[in-house]
Amino acid sequence: MASSAQYFLLSSLLFFFFLFFSPSFAQQSFRPKALVVPVSKDASTRQYVTQIEQRTPLVPINLVVHLGGKFLWVDCDQGYVSSTYRPARCGSALCSLGGANGCGDCFSGPRPGCNNNTCGVSPDNPVTRTATGGELATDVVSVNSTNGSNPGQAVTVPRFLFSCAPTSLLEGLASGVVGMAGLGRTRAALPSQFASAFSFHRKFAICLASNGVIFFGDGPYNFLPNVQYTSQSLTFTPLFINPVSTAAASTQGEPSAEYFIGVTSIKIDDKTVPLNSTLLTIDSEGNGGTKISTVNPYTVLESSIFKAVTETFISEAAARNITTVDSVAPFDVCFSTENVLSTRLGYGVPTISLVLQNENVTWSIFGANSVVQVSDDVLCLGLVNGGSNPRTSIVIGGYQLENNLLQFDLATSRLGFSSLLFGRQTTCSNFNFTSIA
Repeated sequence: MASSAQYFLLSSLLFFFFLFFSPSFAQQSFRPKALVVPVSKDASTRQYVTQIEQRTPLVPINLVVHLGGKFLWVDCDQGYVSSTYRPARCGSALCSLGGANGCGDCFSGPRPGCNNNTCGVSPDNPVTRTATGGELATDVVSVNSTNGSNPGQAVTVPRFLFSCAPTSLLEGLASGVVGMAGLGRTRAALPSQFASAFSFHRKFAICLASNGVIFFGDGPYNFLPNVQYTSQSLTFTPLFINPVSTAAASTQGEPSAEYFIGVTSIKIDDKTVPLNSTLLTIDSEGNGGTKISTVNPYTVLESSIFKAVTETFISEAAARNITTVDSVAPFDVCFSTENVLSTRLGYGVPTISLVLQNENVTWSIFGANSVVQVSDDVLCLGLVNGGSNPRTSIVIGGYQLENNLLQFDLATSRLGFSSLLFGRQTTCSNFNFTSIA
């Protein structure tokens, strides 16, 4: 029979074996430097869809990417089952973190999305410009870590803050999605929650394509074949805060969670477009300025800006013997492909340059992002007329973002951008998801 000393020694050895080799302890001891999630483009809606895992047991959920969204919201009415779902109780710190706008009871509960003594928020759908009430809650979220080159082991956030929403809020979103992933400038959005959970830099980067990628945390950001982007290889411009919310629902005095940049002028093939410059700044009521959107499929311009840009583009295209043809909805300006050359940066059409804080800092939009091929014979300028009194004068849409790496640095409030990745003979589809680090 073993002595008490031998028993103690054996027990200690088993404890330390469990401590160092148990997967659960290994998970807790690993702190990622960055995270990665895939992005795909839905063909019918042109929305960008990502996937994470949520709940206990974990379930993969598809979400529309909303760059300016305030938080993660999920449909809890249909099949939400989880043993780790916890509603945020009235008066708790979670209510403050989530920007709760009320507190109340739900008389048909209890179930996910409907509990008594909980605080609520207003999840919104920017596609239909609708919002509703939603219960604030926490649950497990799991995503892959990354070394910048490949996805690594999955890591979890045990109490990730999000909002439930009714099924009706999914109207207009891509088939198969159950909510929206908000990446906006709030403490409850995905970038800030991930940075807080794992103590890494409050940065994230998006690289959109038919199959793109989103990184949470700092670079390097690596793409096949052996192309690396770091902060040093990006051009930076300040991010501005619109003091008035641009969401479908908000509270008095709430700033916008969306990302605005300071476009000071627009050039086409180095010809300055004549614009009313007051439209390029944000006024005291939150109108005007330039924001970046993953929800708008194409760039939307206030009508006078649209008219000036399209007229200048047509003029510069004519100088290249590129002729206009009948419009094709939703585009107003289209061209024959007859005299259009193909280049490494897309079709050889006039370059649109957004001049930022000074003449030396420009965001160049080449043919790959400026024109859309609608048939074998027709290209259309991928810009949409936003009318005479839109909330935001320029909304840079998803098509213009594709195959450009954009890094949002929340700590320093600046945007880093790469220019078109085609110039370095890679694309946003070239992150190596097939190999595990």
